[in-house]
Amino acid sequence: MPESPIRNLVPFAEKAYQPNKKVYHLNIGQPDIKSPQIAMDAVALHSLEILAYTRSEGSEGYRKKIAKYYHKHQIPVESDDIIVTTGGSEALLFAMGSIADVGDEIIIPEPFYANYNGFATASGVTIVPVISKIENNFALPPISEFEKLITPKTKAILICNPGNPTGYLYSKDEIQKLAAIVKEHDLFLVADEVYREFTYDGVDHYSILQEESMAEHGIIIDSVSKRYSMCGARIGCLVSRNKQVIATALKFAQARLSPPTFAQIACEAALQTPQSYFDEVISEYKERRDLLVQHLKEIPGVKVGEPKGAFYCIVELPVANSDDFAQWLLESFDHNGETIMVAPAAGFYSSPGVGENQIRIAYVLNKESLIKAVNILKIALEQYPG
Repeated sequence: MPESPIRNLVPFAEKAYQPNKKVYHLNIGQPDIKSPQIAMDAVALHSLEILAYTRSEGSEGYRKKIAKYYHKHQIPVESDDIIVTTGGSEALLFAMGSIADVGDEIIIPEPFYANYNGFATASGVTIVPVISKIENNFALPPISEFEKLITPKTKAILICNPGNPTGYLYSKDEIQKLAAIVKEHDLFLVADEVYREFTYDGVDHYSILQEESMAEHGIIIDSVSKRYSMCGARIGCLVSRNKQVIATALKFAQARLSPPTFAQIACEAALQTPQSYFDEVISEYKERRDLLVQHLKEIPGVKVGEPKGAFYCIVELPVANSDDFAQWLLESFDHNGETIMVAPAAGFYSSPGVGENQIRIAYVLNKESLIKAVNILKIALEQYPG
C-alpha cells in the first residue's frame, strides 16, 4: 500500500510542536467551518434506546432525503440508486470492486486525490494516468489522449469534479466529451463530486448524472465531509442508475454490515441546512482563494494553478524536491517560532518523476492565518538550501 502524502509527515509535525513551534496546516482538507448546528443537535437530542444496525445500503429515510437533495441539483435519482457508505472513501472502494477485476485498468487525469492510488492498490486495479498540466490550469486533456490509453483491460475513467488537488472545475462541454467516449467504448465514468457546492466566479457544477446518456455508465461518489464540514461523521454514498452496479456494490456493503447509525442521524438532519449556510461558506472560501493566489503570485519563482472550485490549489515551487522541502519546514525551519505544513504533490501523481517540485495547499485557514502562512512560505524559500 502506498503512503499518504497528506498524512505521512505527521510525525515530523508532532516533533515540531515539542519546542513550542506553531505550525500552520496547509496540508489537509479539514475545514475550519462549524458543522451545522442542526446536525449536532440531532445526535445530542436522540431518543434511541438501542444503537442498532441500519440496513446495509443505509437507512431508507436518509436515502430518500438524499434523493430529494439530488433532485434539487437536477440529478434524477431515487433512493434505490443510492448506497450509503462509511465516507466517500468506502464508496470509491465499492465502485472499484464492483466494476473492475484484478489487473483491470482505470484512466484518471492526474494530479488526482492521492488515495485513489491506495484504493486501486487495495482493489488490484491499475491506474493509467493521463497528465493535465499547470500551464493550462489542469484542464481536461484532449480526448485523443484518453483514446490512446484505452485497452481491453480499461473499465472506467475516473474524475474528481471539482478537483482535489487542483481545484479544477470541469465544464458541461468537458463532461459531455467524457460521456461520449465512455459510451463509445462501453466504459464507466466515475465522478468524485464531494465538492459539488464549492464553485466560484458564477460557474455552476455540472454532474455526470445530469447527462441522460450516463444512466447506465455513470457512478457518482459523494460525501458529507466537506459539504457540511463533517469529516468525522464518515458518511458518504455511491450513486448510480445502473441497477447491476448497485446490486454488486450492495454485496460489498453487506460484507461490512452497515454504515454508522449516529452519523446517519446527523447527516439526515444536515440535509435541512439552509442555503444561507452555503452562501456564507462559499463567499468565505472565494475570499480565501483570491488572497492565497494573489500572495502566491508575488513570490519569485512560484507558479500556481487558479482553482475554480473545492478549496485546494497546486503550487509549483523553485525547489528540487518538495518532499525534502516539506520535511525541512518542520524539522529545521521556523520564522519567529512559526512554520507551515504542506502536502508534497508527487504523491498526487502516478507517473514517476512528475510533480516533484509541486505542493498542494488547502485554503482551510482563516484569512489572517492564510496570509501569515504564505509569508512564511516566501521566507522559507529564501532560506531553503535545496
